[in-house]
Amino acid sequence: MESIVTLAIIGVTVFVSWRAFNDQKLLARLILWPPAISRNGQYDRLVTHGFIHADWMHLLFNMITLFFFGRAMEMFFSQRIGPVGYLAFYLSAIVVAILPTYLRHRKDAAYRSLGASGAVSAVLFAFILLDPWSRIFIMPIPIGIPAFVFALFYLGYSIWMDRQGGDNVNHSAHLWGAAYGMLFTVMLEPRVATTFLARLLNP
Repeated sequence: MESIVTLAIIGVTVFVSWRAFNDQKLLARLILWPPAISRNGQYDRLVTHGFIHADWMHLLFNMITLFFFGRAMEMFFSQRIGPVGYLAFYLSAIVVAILPTYLRHRKDAAYRSLGASGAVSAVLFAFILLDPWSRIFIMPIPIGIPAFVFALFYLGYSIWMDRQGGDNVNHSAHLWGAAYGMLFTVMLEPRVATTFLARLLNP
């Protein structure tokens, strides 16, 4: 089955998130809470926070995005580093995307973060490198937006909102996840960079 890893990630994430919706102790144990890492050595939180979500809308948005773009990237990565390599990419993206947040808030006992958005951004932006002119649909806009245009707006918005703060969304994780997804892809297959430019200039 070509998309088995992507579907497995989605299945595990939905199950764990659903369990955490109804179990505050489980949520508290899996969420990124910096003092638990710095004081108690619970480094697994750097990964587990990516398998829980704030609510069903948060979960569905991430998993729908992963479903549509993760399958293509699973095929791309699996052809080069195998399905396990693709899984390693996804899990490492969770960690890399959250590390700057953890370092910024490592002494902040009031801070919490959760969600797969960082890793999903890594997958999405890796896909955009491969197909910059593909159409991305954002509800309620009925017309697809070219992927590279979406990427520019997404990055600009995330940078601006990260500086503004106050909306309970970890925009930093989105940015670092996106950067990691592109860097990992180019390092794995350097030709992607030149192919991206060629496709961008020749739609």
